[in-house]
Amino acid sequence: MKIRTDEIASVIRTELEQYANELEVSEVGRVVEVGDGIARVYGLANAMAGELLEFQSAGGAVMGQVMNLEMDTVGAVIYGDYLQVKEGDLVKSTGRLLEVPVGEALLGRVVDPLGRPIDDGPAIEAAEYRKVDIIAPGIADRQPVHEPLQFGIKAVDAMIPVGRGQRELVIGDRKTGKTAVCIDAIINQKQYWGTPDAVVCIYVAVGQKESTVAGVVEKLKKHGAMEYTIVVNASSSDPAPMQYVAPYSGCAMGEYFMWQGKNGKTPKHALLVYDDLSKQAVAYRQLSLLLRRPPGREAYPGDVFYLHSRLLERATKLSAENGGGSLTALPIIETQEGDVSAYIPTNVISITDGQIYLEPELFFSGVRPAINVGISVSRVGGSAQIGAMKKIAGSLRLDLAAYRELEAFAQLGTELDKATQNQLDRGARMVELLKQSEFTPFHVVDQVVSIFAGTRGYLDEVDLKDVRRFEKDLLEAFHTSYKPLWDKIDSQRKLTDEIDAELHATLKAFSGDWLRTKKAAKPAAKPVGAGA
Repeated sequence: MKIRTDEIASVIRTELEQYANELEVSEVGRVVEVGDGIARVYGLANAMAGELLEFQSAGGAVMGQVMNLEMDTVGAVIYGDYLQVKEGDLVKSTGRLLEVPVGEALLGRVVDPLGRPIDDGPAIEAAEYRKVDIIAPGIADRQPVHEPLQFGIKAVDAMIPVGRGQRELVIGDRKTGKTAVCIDAIINQKQYWGTPDAVVCIYVAVGQKESTVAGVVEKLKKHGAMEYTIVVNASSSDPAPMQYVAPYSGCAMGEYFMWQGKNGKTPKHALLVYDDLSKQAVAYRQLSLLLRRPPGREAYPGDVFYLHSRLLERATKLSAENGGGSLTALPIIETQEGDVSAYIPTNVISITDGQIYLEPELFFSGVRPAINVGISVSRVGGSAQIGAMKKIAGSLRLDLAAYRELEAFAQLGTELDKATQNQLDRGARMVELLKQSEFTPFHVVDQVVSIFAGTRGYLDEVDLKDVRRFEKDLLEAFHTSYKPLWDKIDSQRKLTDEIDAELHATLKAFSGDWLRTKKAAKPAAKPVGAGA
């Protein structure tokens, strides 16, 4: 058989052309110490701060991240089951920073801080990954906050308005309803889903009990809010590194939606709830002490302020050139015995654009939500309100503050003049009107109608115990008999002189009819001495 040398040469030439003469060079080190989610690694001389590492353990690859660069070793945190990592295991540097999956595929899912599903659902097919820790957009990339983010809570939307792109701290002792306020805000975004104003919500649970997070997910499902919500969970049983990184992962997921406008798509808005950042600070303190970083005040490391500032600065309202999307942050901080002047609370207060302070005394006296309007503040103010709400709620905060002072004065048993008594009576009715059950957010027009009735004196003749019933009947009437007026307020979003006059006439007629019906329904008083 004759061998064709030209054919053999052609095959060899093709093979050589297809062979890529490239070597894969990886820097490899070894674990010299491991424990409590921390590893010390020798041999990674060229490792970068924040670089992703791959631990080659017997149980499979475990991811970690460089936190400390020291003379001979690097200190790394381990994301995942650190019990699999043993001394002497190989560690490979990846040259990458930590990234998480982002996009529409995550909506309705419960994931861990690395974006892996933990809700027994199918695997997540993410179209894109984003870096977890990035530098926040600069001033030139932003614009002032001017669009309202409706909570659906009368006391918040009227007196402590929050705008899209704002950072509003929710602060108070444990068990005062901090999470409930934020869950109400998430549920209230259902009215915008499917519209250009749609808000994607991300609830980040840090250091919470698994049962508590399961309860939150159940409530969101019950109210149809999970379809536009992502839950990121680093529970109290998870290692400290997972609790430390969870808020940054949630923020990266929200930023994907915020930047959609720059990619030529409809800009979306994101709402992030960090529940809570005091537990993240505790997890970071644990990591820092194990990494031998010097402790400072209350044993927290010196950069614990930077921990929260670099996270919360990423909340913004983007400029029109960047698509006009927004990322609103609601960090939750737990206080001890109402001490808002402690280290972590004061840090976060100074970073945020206002705070909603929930007071235990109000909570236990039946005022729910237990918002202290004296300490609570929004530094965005009327810019984050529709015109109608801005007009009627202007004096509400001062009226309530005056009522609280008069109430304390009246407890001394002093004889009060008629004007003071009237002011006390109206204040008591406004407090009653601002009470709201959990998970029942109000549409902004319903809020305007309710507060208009209270501030303009249409509740003055109503018994205190009947205020909630009066409000319920009033709103039912506005959704049926007075629907054209409701629609007019909804479309114009401001109180013109014509709408103001129409509201006065409608409320006068309604309150008169309601009071007459109430009196007619009262049973006649029994004569003295009458039998059973």
